[in-house]
Amino acid sequence: MKEKKRILLKISGESLMGDSNYGLNVSTTKFIANEIKKIFNSNIEICLIIGGGNIFRGIRGAAEGIDRSTSDYMGMLATIMNALSMQSILETIGVPTRVQSAINMSQIAEPYIRRKAVRHLEKNRIVIFAAGTGNPFFSTDTAASLRASEMNCSLIIKATKVDGIYDEDPVNNTKAKHYKNISYDEVLNKNLKVMDSTAISLAKESQIPILITNINRKNSILESIKGIGKFSKIS
Repeated sequence: MKEKKRILLKISGESLMGDSNYGLNVSTTKFIANEIKKIFNSNIEICLIIGGGNIFRGIRGAAEGIDRSTSDYMGMLATIMNALSMQSILETIGVPTRVQSAINMSQIAEPYIRRKAVRHLEKNRIVIFAAGTGNPFFSTDTAASLRASEMNCSLIIKATKVDGIYDEDPVNNTKAKHYKNISYDEVLNKNLKVMDSTAISLAKESQIPILITNINRKNSILESIKGIGKFSKIS
């Protein structure tokens, strides 16, 4: 029997905003949930991490003057809200999920336990990892590389608002160079702002390739897994 592929999908919180300035756009979130379902139906085990930028953007003004650690914990709470929202929408379209939180919230989510998460995946459930690493000063990108390493994922996919890595912002420069394939070291040396350096370094150490693709384009995530369409690969 062919072993199932296991991936980690990282989605930014901003992706859930749609055209809003902050918060959660239900139709956008449903679109993303259906894109995730296509991967799920392709017999792929999915670990999912969602950032908290869409919610934290709305409270950033209130966070001014608050120390970095407290501010980071507020961001972690935002990721839990997004995880619960995505869980609810995925389950309404027939995709079984479990939320595991790095911060203990037993009433609404399981605590992060690696063996239990592996068991959920084996039972054909998506596992949504919330609250980052549970520690301040670490981004959700770093949490993605960490969980991907712990869960023995063969691939990290960062679904974002652009269809890959460019040497300049493609919105500001239509002639910006698109990198189809690029090494971890090149990303770090060129200081390309695709993921933070800790996340890239950890993925390199664990030898997990990273795909960058456009979350707003239909079928883009599934196509990138199959090696087709427009995306960038870090390896």
